[in-house]
Amino acid sequence: MPHFHARVPTPRALRNMTRLYKHFGHKAEVQADEHQAQVAFAFGQCRMFAEPDQLLIECQAEAGEAEKRLRFVIDDHLHRFSGDEALRVDWRDGPLLSPAGESPV
Repeated sequence: MPHFHARVPTPRALRNMTRLYKHFGHKAEVQADEHQAQVAFAFGQCRMFAEPDQLLIECQAEAGEAEKRLRFVIDDHLHRFSGDEALRVDWRDGPLLSPAGESPV
């Protein structure tokens, strides 16, 4: 399954992540703590990491419609729940890596 990720600059990463996973928990399996969350949708999965100045999002879904749907769902809900922030979700192909080339976990 293809990986894709986004780094979303925001001083409210924890608030935005919390709103997302609480909402998604009504229809998907969620595991979360105070700094990260994992959401398992029927059409793919996402991990989110709240850092002080950005929300990191890493997803996996089958190429094609499932991938398009997952990108849309995350992007759409993040914009709806972020309030007056004008967030930009810039999706990139591949796994999310730290500057040292490692997964953030």
